[in-house]
Amino acid sequence: MTVNSHTRSNPDISIILDQLQSNTSGLTQKEACKRLEKYGKNELKQVKKATPLKIFARQFIDFMFLLLVIAAIVSFLIDEYIDGIVILGFVVFNAVLGFIQEYRAERALEALNSMIAPQARVIRDQSEKMVDAIELVPGDVILVAAGDRVQADCTIIEGELQMDESILTGESQTVSRIAGDTVQAGTIVTHGRGTCIITQTGMKTAFGKIAAMVLTEDKKTPLQKQLGQLAQYLGIGALVICIIVFITGILRGFPAEKMFLTSVSLAVAAVPEGLPAVVTITLAIGVQRMVKKNAIIRKLQAVETLGCTTVICTDKTGTLTKNEMTVRKIYADDTLIELTGEGYTPSGEFNSDKDINNESLRFFLQIGALCNDSSLIQDEEGNWKILGDPTEGALVVAAAKAGINRETITSRYPRVAEVPFDSDRKYMTTIHEDHNNSPDYLVCIKGALDSIIGMCNYIHKDEIVQITDSDIDTIRNIQQDMSAHALRVLALAYKPVHDITPAHDNDLIFAGIVGMIDPPRPDVKEAIATCKKAGITTVMITGDHKDTARAIALDLGIIDPEHQDKISTGADLDAGTGLGALVYARTSPSHKVRIISSLQDQGNIVAMTGDGVNDAPALKMADIGVAMGSSGTDVAKEASDMVLTDDNFISIVHAVEEGRGIYDNIKKFLRFQLSTNIGAILLIFFGLLAGVPLPLAPLQILFINLLMDGPPALSLSMEPYHQTMNRPPRDPGESIITMDVLKFITGVGILMFIGTFLVFLYALQLYPGDVDHARTLAFTTFVFFQLFNAFNCRSHQYPLKKIGILSNYYLIYAVVISALLQLCILYIPFMWPVFHTVPLNGYDWGIVLCVSTMIFVIVEGVKIIRNMHHP
Repeated sequence: MTVNSHTRSNPDISIILDQLQSNTSGLTQKEACKRLEKYGKNELKQVKKATPLKIFARQFIDFMFLLLVIAAIVSFLIDEYIDGIVILGFVVFNAVLGFIQEYRAERALEALNSMIAPQARVIRDQSEKMVDAIELVPGDVILVAAGDRVQADCTIIEGELQMDESILTGESQTVSRIAGDTVQAGTIVTHGRGTCIITQTGMKTAFGKIAAMVLTEDKKTPLQKQLGQLAQYLGIGALVICIIVFITGILRGFPAEKMFLTSVSLAVAAVPEGLPAVVTITLAIGVQRMVKKNAIIRKLQAVETLGCTTVICTDKTGTLTKNEMTVRKIYADDTLIELTGEGYTPSGEFNSDKDINNESLRFFLQIGALCNDSSLIQDEEGNWKILGDPTEGALVVAAAKAGINRETITSRYPRVAEVPFDSDRKYMTTIHEDHNNSPDYLVCIKGALDSIIGMCNYIHKDEIVQITDSDIDTIRNIQQDMSAHALRVLALAYKPVHDITPAHDNDLIFAGIVGMIDPPRPDVKEAIATCKKAGITTVMITGDHKDTARAIALDLGIIDPEHQDKISTGADLDAGTGLGALVYARTSPSHKVRIISSLQDQGNIVAMTGDGVNDAPALKMADIGVAMGSSGTDVAKEASDMVLTDDNFISIVHAVEEGRGIYDNIKKFLRFQLSTNIGAILLIFFGLLAGVPLPLAPLQILFINLLMDGPPALSLSMEPYHQTMNRPPRDPGESIITMDVLKFITGVGILMFIGTFLVFLYALQLYPGDVDHARTLAFTTFVFFQLFNAFNCRSHQYPLKKIGILSNYYLIYAVVISALLQLCILYIPFMWPVFHTVPLNGYDWGIVLCVSTMIFVIVEGVKIIRNMHHP
C-alpha cells in the first residue's frame, strides 16, 4: 500500500524548492524557456559523428579506389596522360558519389533517432501538460506513476514510489523512495505515483555521467552485415576473375599495361561498393515512410524481421478499438441506467425505466471519480481531453455529466493511500479521508467483476444489505448482456473504515457495475482481412470478459461464427489448456509470454503489442515488440522494437508492408547491379578468348560502373511497393541472393553479354579497321541494356503495365540523365579521345535500340506469360 507523504512534514523539501527557486505549483512556461536556454536540453550526448570532411576522406581508403589510383599512376608512367587524368576524375567523382550516399545515410539515421521523443507529465502555469522530456529543466515539477522511466534527476516532494534502479546499481530488487528522497534519471517506477521536482538534467544527471563513459558506435543490422560480406565476396571473386583476364590477355598478346588498366577497370566495375550505403539509405527512407504511417522503428533490425512476421498478437483496447471509452450503461442501486453523450464532452442524460435515486447514483459516480488517476481537461480550442487512462477517463466524464467535478470531489475526500491497479489482481484500491463522517476513511475499489464480487459481503440498494446469490445472479446476467453488446464492464465497491493500515479486500459493499463502449477503429476490419491475404494470423489478447472479446472478434473478422470456439481465457492457460486460440480473454501480461512461446515453437515470427510495465517481458521475447506511443509506459517503449504513435493496429499492418517493401527494393538493386557485373565480366573474358580486340576500353568500363552505382541504382530504392501483402511472409533464414535473384542476374547478364558481343562482332565487319567505332557501338549497346534493365528490375513478378509506367518518376529522371550523359560522350568532340568513342549514325542507333530493347521485351514477355498462368 502506498501512503502519501506531505511536503510540510519534510523540511528538506522546502530547502530544495528554495534552492531551485521553484514551488509545488511548478514553473511558468516563460521561466521554463529561460532555464532551457541557461541549462541546455535534457539529453545525453551521442557518439561523435564523423565530420563531412572525414566521411569524404575515408572514401579514398577503399581498396577499389586504391586500385584506380594505381591504374592512374601506371597510365601516367606509360604516357597515357588522358587516361590517367580521366581515371583520377573517376576517383574523385566516385568519392563524391560515395560521400553523398554515406552522408545522406548517416543524416537519415540521425533523423530516425530523434523521432523517438519521450514525454513527461509536467506542471507548468499551474496546470498539467505533456512536454517532450528533452525540454525539462531544473525546477520543473513532474508527475510520475508506475511504468514511467524517470527522465531527469529529481527529488520526491509527495508520494511513495517503488523504484527499479538496476540500470544504475545492477541490483534487480526494487527499492522504496519517499518524499525527500532522490530518484535518478533512467530508473523506472514499478509501483506508486508521486510528484517530483527536477534537480539535474542531461549529462549532469547520474545516468548522464555513466553514459559519458560508455558511448558506443551504432551497430549494423544483420542484413547490412550480410550484404557487406556479399560485397567482400564479390570483390574477392572479381579480383580472381580479373587476374585470370589479365593473364589471358597477356597470353593472347595484348600489351601488359593495357591489360592492367582493363583488369583494374573490370574489378572496380564488378564490385558493388555502393551497396552498403544504398542499403542504409533504403532502410532509412523506408523507416521515415513508416513514421508518416505512425510507426517509429527503435531498432533497424526490426525492419528486416517485419517482412517475416506470420502472427500479430494484439491488445484490443486502443489498438483494435478507438480507446475512447464512453460509459453507456450503469447498474447501481438495483437500477439499470443508460447514459447518453459522445466522446469526452461532459454532457449527457441518465435514463432508466425506473425512478433514479439521484443520491445513490451520485455516490456511485463519486466512487468511480475517486478511485481514479485521470483528469478531464479542456484545451485552448475548447476540445475536451483526458490526461491518463481512457477507461478511468470514461468514469471521470460520466461523473462530470452528473455535475461531479473530480478535482472538487478529491479535495473533499483527499487520497491518503492507494494500491495501484495490478494486472494479476485486476483491481485498484484508494483510501480517502472523510472528516465529515465517522468512520474517518473511505475505501474505494474498482476493477474486474470476477475479482471484486468475491470480496463483497454487502450490496448498496436503497440501503446497505447482505448480498445474496440472487443479487449475484442478477449482476452476472446484466454483465453478460453488456458484454454481448461489446461493452467493457467494471465493478465498483467501497467500505468506510477507521484506519488505513489493515488490508481492505474483504467485507466490501458492492456499489454496482458500469458498461462502457470502445468502438472498433475505422478500417481495422479491412486491415485484418489484408493480414489474412498476406498469410498473417491476427490473435487478439485482452483482459476483457470472454463475451466482450467474442463480440469484438466476430465484428472485426478475427474469428467467424463457425469458429467461435477458438476463444480461450487466462484460466484455461493456467490450467494448461487453451493454446492455439485466435482470441484470449481475461488474460494477464504473464499469459502473453506463454502465448508467444507456443507460437514461436511452431515456427512463427511473432509481433506482440503491449503498453504496461508487466508487458515488458513479452515485448522483449517477441520477434517484434510493439509498444503503444500514446498509452504505453516508458518501460514498454524501452522494451520494444517499434512504437505506434497512434496505438492503431492498422499502423502495424502498414509497418509490415513497409518491411516487406524495403527488403524487395534492396533485392531490386541487387538484380540491377549484379546482372550488369556478370554481363561486363563475360563480355571482356570471352572477348579475350575469341581472339578479337577488347570489346570495351578501360574508361568505358569505368563509366558503366558509374551508371551502376549512380542514378538508376539509387532510384530503385525509391520504388513504390507492388502487391507486397498479396503473398506469404518470407523465410527469415533465406539468403538475400535467392534462387529467383540468381536466375535473373545470370539470365540477364548472359543476354547483355551475348547481345553486346554480337553487336561488336558485327561492327568489326561493318567498319573494318575502325575498332573505336565497333567499341562505341558495343559500349552504347551495353549502356542502353543497363537502362532498359532498370525497368526490368522494378518488379520481379509483375509487368510494367501493371505496376504503372510512371509510378517511379525518380527512375524516369535517372534514365534520362544517364542517357544524356551517354550522348555527351558520343557527340561532344573533346570526349572522343578520352573515351575512345565516335559519333554514331542513324543506322548505328537502329542497331543499338533494336538489340538493347530486346532485354526489356524478353523479360517483360516472361512476366506477362507468367501472370497469364498465375494472375
